[in-house]
Amino acid sequence: MEKIYLIIALSPLVGALVAGLFGKQIGRVGAHWVTNIGVGISFILSVYAFYMHVWGGLPTYDATVYTWAATDAFHFDVGFMVDRLTVLMMVVVTSVSLMVHIYTIGYMADDPGYQRFFSYISLFTFSMLMLVMANNLLQLFFGWEAVGLVSYLLIGFWYKKESAIFANLKAFILNRVGDFGFLLGIAAILMYTNTLDYATFFERLPALASVKVEYWPGVEWSLPTVIAILLFIGAMGKSAQVPLHVWLPDSMEGPTPISALIHAATMVTAGIFMVARFSPLFELSDAALSFIMVIGAITALFMGLLGIVQNDIKRVIAYSTLSQLGYMTVALGASAYSAAIFHLMTHAFFKALLFLAAGSVIIAMHHEQDIRKMGGLWKYMPVTFITFLIDSIILAVQASQLPGATFAYWAVLLGVFVTAFYTFRMFFLVFFGKERMDAHTRSHLHESPKVVTVPLILLSIPALLVGFFAIDPLLFSGFFEQAIVVMPGHDAMANLHEHYHGALAMMEHSLSSSVFWLAIAGVALSAVMYLIMPGLLPAMFAKVFAWPKRILDGAYGFDDFNNAVFGGGSRLLGRGFWRIGDVRLIDGLMVNGTADIIGATAMQWRKLQTGYLYHYAFVMILGLIGLMTWIVFLR
Repeated sequence: MEKIYLIIALSPLVGALVAGLFGKQIGRVGAHWVTNIGVGISFILSVYAFYMHVWGGLPTYDATVYTWAATDAFHFDVGFMVDRLTVLMMVVVTSVSLMVHIYTIGYMADDPGYQRFFSYISLFTFSMLMLVMANNLLQLFFGWEAVGLVSYLLIGFWYKKESAIFANLKAFILNRVGDFGFLLGIAAILMYTNTLDYATFFERLPALASVKVEYWPGVEWSLPTVIAILLFIGAMGKSAQVPLHVWLPDSMEGPTPISALIHAATMVTAGIFMVARFSPLFELSDAALSFIMVIGAITALFMGLLGIVQNDIKRVIAYSTLSQLGYMTVALGASAYSAAIFHLMTHAFFKALLFLAAGSVIIAMHHEQDIRKMGGLWKYMPVTFITFLIDSIILAVQASQLPGATFAYWAVLLGVFVTAFYTFRMFFLVFFGKERMDAHTRSHLHESPKVVTVPLILLSIPALLVGFFAIDPLLFSGFFEQAIVVMPGHDAMANLHEHYHGALAMMEHSLSSSVFWLAIAGVALSAVMYLIMPGLLPAMFAKVFAWPKRILDGAYGFDDFNNAVFGGGSRLLGRGFWRIGDVRLIDGLMVNGTADIIGATAMQWRKLQTGYLYHYAFVMILGLIGLMTWIVFLR
């Protein structure tokens, strides 16, 4: 199987290199064929690997492909760990990526950077596969940084657009903040265990459980807590958790296909996957789990509220992604890792579907993204309309006994109402009600071409069905085996398992749950405000909730805070280093200073060259006296 794993990882890389280096030679058709074939091969072989590991009895594969570097103390390797968690992620990444690749043929048809875009998205897929297939932290960090680099290139793909350049720099800087903590966590693992290999680290982990570290006099920290929180800070940046979330809405400046790829199957889910992979570490720290749960709950609720005041169709979906990532993070904090991965998988399909359907709307509207200028599109775009229309985490949080669980439960419960409200607000404004576009746009409205709609139809199938078929094995039947570890005292899913009697019974039970009725209430309020009584209630709400709306419009001030601290702060730090290091040290002391010293010294020595013979004779006599004194008295 090693050769198959190598082909899975390297096929997208080959396609990316060919499209990127030889794009002019192979043309636009050649570029999309070579990248689509590369990702298609990865998808087919990922499905085969999934079958072999889940139903074929194949054990976990954990081996080194090659040694990248070696010293007397450490070995730094590149290798694969392929277990049930890995193969699930591989199928999700490659399937969504393949749909995005096909969709891109239609969406980017007229873009002059066609070949470059295909090269980037294929490279993105390779980077994510290297991340999820890694068997050590070195390779994980490589994939982690690679998806960050390619996202920087893709968010700023339209590099002549000033807002796109600002957005990709914002994403780059904020991810570096998170990655600083992530790198410190990796360094701590290497320092205390002398390994970056997953399996070896997990074997040595019990010995670290009782280790205390003291960073401030008299204040002791549990070492597993320190490492877990440092690693999670990396996940906060990559998976856009408060307060490192502000880059994600701005990532909408990139083309819609990359919005789907970033938000659905790559990058933002990397942090969720990483915490699940390191569940043996996080299970040793109640403090870290509580921290994760509270951060996730804040993100789920407060980012959902921001979706209410957005009018850009892609930004509404972006804030939905932020909120859903918060739900996944809450599940991780509740030790419901299987529920988090289940939601990651289902979210990948329906969020990719939402973004690609939104892109179909944008194409039809001649790249207009303001939902206030849409309406009544269901008549013109039936396929897009149907696919656009197309939970256990909340229950797991309710069952958790960790500190912060009560707050997290009520936050995610309220988030259900908020999510239903802003999602159907967007749906009603786009597809129903009065047609608010101009006459020229209306006259040219039509369904998107098949190369755009076929991926929507294909994605709608797993978006609709995968949750029903996957809920039992993933949540209650031990699908992940030893890939995920949960301590007996943290096993909230075990409490749910006692009352689980199948997917149909769970669906029936959900009809009487508060979650279901809160969702219905959100949909109903949205229908009243934007369909039944459009204009009346929004005006009333605008007066009553004017002050909260100002807070939401300002996104709680996080943008200003991050611009001041990370944007302005980094510029201030850069100017300080420039003045002290460049101007004063390098230019002032080393370059100009050296010249000044030599010039001043030469100026003084030059005074000795008077040109008078008696001065030279006097110096010669002094030298002779000194030499004789040394010979007679000092030798």
